[in-house]
Amino acid sequence: MINVKEIAVSTFREEANAILNLENQLTGDFEKVVHAILEMKGRLIVTGVGKSGLVGAKIAATFASTGTPSFFIHTVDAFHGDLGMITTGDVVIAISYSGATDELLRLVPYLEDRNIPVIAMTGTPDSLLATHATYNLNVAVQKEVCPLNLAPTTSTTAALVMGDALAVALMLLRNFREEDFARFHPGGNLGYRLLTKVKDVMRRDNLPVVPPEMKISDAIIRISDAKLGLVIVTRENEICGIITDGDIRRTMQKYQENSFHIEVEKVMTANPVSIREEARVVDAENLMKRHSIHALLVLDKDGQLVGVLDSFRV
Repeated sequence: MINVKEIAVSTFREEANAILNLENQLTGDFEKVVHAILEMKGRLIVTGVGKSGLVGAKIAATFASTGTPSFFIHTVDAFHGDLGMITTGDVVIAISYSGATDELLRLVPYLEDRNIPVIAMTGTPDSLLATHATYNLNVAVQKEVCPLNLAPTTSTTAALVMGDALAVALMLLRNFREEDFARFHPGGNLGYRLLTKVKDVMRRDNLPVVPPEMKISDAIIRISDAKLGLVIVTRENEICGIITDGDIRRTMQKYQENSFHIEVEKVMTANPVSIREEARVVDAENLMKRHSIHALLVLDKDGQLVGVLDSFRV
């Protein structure tokens, strides 16, 4: 009886070993390719046919989202009008495991005539594509994990990983940061947290501000009404501290029936954690995690209280 789980484990291991073996096939061309892309004046064009084309589309998308202007052109479409999308200053990555894909080979002379560098990604280093390309990245694997050794499986994984290696190297050389990534992904959660400022989402109206002499019994009502889980203790517009619902519980455990008559300044947390209104939401989120708190006081450039940011708004 076929053990399906064992098939999965075997597949994982065989493909993982093939990826690890890419290290032994890496040549000086890898570094040259990275610098060629880094220094190019145009865009990085990725092309391929069949499964190589699908891999190429993913590689191009990874480059485009990590700071390298890039797009995918299907090799067949290139001969039906899309060649006009490739211009001087561009660099082309041509993916063909055999290195003998007819459509790709017919494309190479056109690129050579226009002095456009060609980066071959093949599993056959002595193939026509590899030998006529400006650079060659060897993604050879011993065999496909497909039991018939026919369907592109291990080989497509190797090509994907090589593409990722190039993208990561370029990210590090460009000092590509979270903020840069967010600019290419403004619609996602990461983009929101990195590009949105605290002042855009903070609570600014009806802040629960109380005087130091207020009794705990009245502070409980203010906490409940404000729905922020805290009150801010101030004296003459200067922040003295905060009292959270957790502080209230601890006070009642300690003083029990006498808790209600205690003044808030006696149990408040002095020097509460705060953040500037121009800070990013992601910075506020990290600050809350670091201090294990659920809300931050928000200050303007003069250090005056202008709002509260709680974890529900991050």
